[in-house]
Amino acid sequence: MDMEVDDGSEARVEEKGKRLVVMLVGAPGSGKSTFCDAVVGASRRPWVRICQDTIGNGKAGTKAQCIKSALGALKDGKSAFIDRCNLDREQRAEFLKLGSAQIDVHAVVLDLPTQLCISRSVKRTGHEGNLQGGKAAAVVNRMLQKKELPKLSEGFSRITFCNNDAEVQAALGTYSGLAPSDSLPPGCFGQRSQDAKVQVGIMKFLKKAEGPSPVVSKANSDQSVASIGSSEKKDSSLEREERPVLPNAPQKEESKGKENAVQPIDNDVPTLAFPSISTADFHFNLEKASDIIVETVEQFVPKLGNARLVLVDLTHESKILSLVRAKAAKKSIDSSKFFTFAGNIVELSTKGGLNCNVIANAANWRLKPGGGGVNAAIFKAAGADLEMATNERAKSLFPGSAVVVPLPSTSPLYNREGITHVIHVLGPNMNPQRPNCLNNDYNKGCMVLRQAYTSLFEGLLSLLKIQEKSVTKRNEEFLHPSGLGLDKSVGNGDLKNKRDDADVSLSSKKSRGSEDEVEIDITHPRTGYSDSGIQTTNRGMTKTWGSWTQALYHIAMHPEKHKDDVLEILEDVVVLNDAYPKAQKHILILARARGLDCLADVHEVHLELLRRMHAIGLEWVEKFLHEDSELVFRLGCHSAPSMRQLHLHVISQDFNSVHLKNKKHWNSFNTAFFRDSVDVIEEVNKNGKAMIKDDKSLLSMELRCHRCRSAHPNIPQLKSHFRNCQVPFPAFLLQSGRLVRARDSN
Repeated sequence: MDMEVDDGSEARVEEKGKRLVVMLVGAPGSGKSTFCDAVVGASRRPWVRICQDTIGNGKAGTKAQCIKSALGALKDGKSAFIDRCNLDREQRAEFLKLGSAQIDVHAVVLDLPTQLCISRSVKRTGHEGNLQGGKAAAVVNRMLQKKELPKLSEGFSRITFCNNDAEVQAALGTYSGLAPSDSLPPGCFGQRSQDAKVQVGIMKFLKKAEGPSPVVSKANSDQSVASIGSSEKKDSSLEREERPVLPNAPQKEESKGKENAVQPIDNDVPTLAFPSISTADFHFNLEKASDIIVETVEQFVPKLGNARLVLVDLTHESKILSLVRAKAAKKSIDSSKFFTFAGNIVELSTKGGLNCNVIANAANWRLKPGGGGVNAAIFKAAGADLEMATNERAKSLFPGSAVVVPLPSTSPLYNREGITHVIHVLGPNMNPQRPNCLNNDYNKGCMVLRQAYTSLFEGLLSLLKIQEKSVTKRNEEFLHPSGLGLDKSVGNGDLKNKRDDADVSLSSKKSRGSEDEVEIDITHPRTGYSDSGIQTTNRGMTKTWGSWTQALYHIAMHPEKHKDDVLEILEDVVVLNDAYPKAQKHILILARARGLDCLADVHEVHLELLRRMHAIGLEWVEKFLHEDSELVFRLGCHSAPSMRQLHLHVISQDFNSVHLKNKKHWNSFNTAFFRDSVDVIEEVNKNGKAMIKDDKSLLSMELRCHRCRSAHPNIPQLKSHFRNCQVPFPAFLLQSGRLVRARDSN
């Protein structure tokens, strides 16, 4: 079959720019149709969605019919989405022949987690291809076993990989923003390392499903916090690690080049999100405002280090976003340092998948809530804490100036979105209905607006300088790259003792930050490397996490960087040996969900994750019992752990370890301070939260044998006793599955 398009329409195409054939690549349930429909509905470029499920007059058709339809659309000067799974090279080959000098062929790979795709496929109704319900799980699994990711060598000019919904939204923004004459730079974007040690465990998942429809943990199915219109319920508290390929500005053909290509961006770097100042309520001219934004950004980008600036507006159709994107592209501003983003500035993390530490507020001169737009939204989202914190810093603001306000850790915006600072900035006013109107004096107005953005960005730089000092101090403490086994590489007894006492409680040994450090720490409180941040849980419990206490958090967020330290990496948990085991077998089941520092953060929405952690723990118990059937295990969490990030202890009850050294170690596992996993799950299921025994006196109780409850004066005598104690375990441990033995594990 001749796949070239007739040249009769070439003159018209030359005028409009290149047409595109975009192949969607992904399993059923990955969101291919949703992606196509969203772009078609938002883009100024004419698109046609070609779906094999409906190509035959609303019914399923053939590949040949899809190719014929694509040829017709291209001849009409339209671009085409190929909405098929396209999971192997052979399925893609015929569509690649559609490419020509005037037609680029792209691939958008929706490589989302398997369990998420299965969950969507199972739950959906009215699917065009009738792939839904219980049969969908097996179909998705079978298709993914034969998956071949596309390569540029196949003939694609551009491939975009999307590994989570935040990246999907970024790709959506890129294609939705394409005008008829725009093009995108060639290359491969967003592909992750193929040697990452990640076990999907899909067959295990399928085997555990009861009934025709698999039961999917919210930790997996609800992990996507950025939506492109899916009807799936999202759970923002279980947001996962995201490294989005953020949308770059579409470029004219003559300015296309590799230097403007979008690069993968780390979502854990310091980020300032800011709205367009003065263009909404103050009626400032959009063309002039966009010039000033781009000029000021260009001036400050070289000073940012690893930080980034993000211009935010509510929709992709925003005129100011479009103008700034185009002008930034012409100046070749690094799109990893500055980009635009469509979303609500007070919901960027939970709804948009973009983590920001600092946000700017287009404030009024009184620095008070009220009015409309961004100012009202930020004050409302941050609560009364922001108004009080602002009053402590300034009572009013002059046009062109800005004030940096540390957001108290009790603020909802801090806990929900991870915002640590708000920078109030006041721009010029051209609205006669508002104070200090400049009456269209744009000479003065442009000068004031430039001052406003300069003040804003200088405020960020001042925070970055202070953070740099904090990072230097933190790096000196993190001498081991994984944060584990400090005693192996450090001869400092204090550091060794700190980690050796881990998972017990906050002790006086911990490095606590000063009030000044707390105020200027701009690392993301849910995603980032805080050296001294005071953490406030969802129940108002205040906790300080010193830098050494965050090793587990780092592993949970980036397990691929710690492959030598972990036993198993799953999509929702990480399994690793305790670096200082208190028994012959002692492992940790580490939750990968963000915002779960400890049991105090757990709510009903985390119930499936808790059950999943318990089930994984039991699987490891079974492995250990195959090695030694005499072992007895207990699974549970500490009420107030020293190490940040929710984790489940799976510990044998022999307590045969040189690391079991003091009363604190023993009592942390043998008093009410240790919460059995089965009890936590029951409490969360019944009450929506777990009971927290955060009583430090429990750790200083007298030493008692965990079997016969006899008292002993010190650890050596206690160890000598329980090695020979044959008394049955207390009755409460023998109930409800709190202890797991060989006969219980089957």
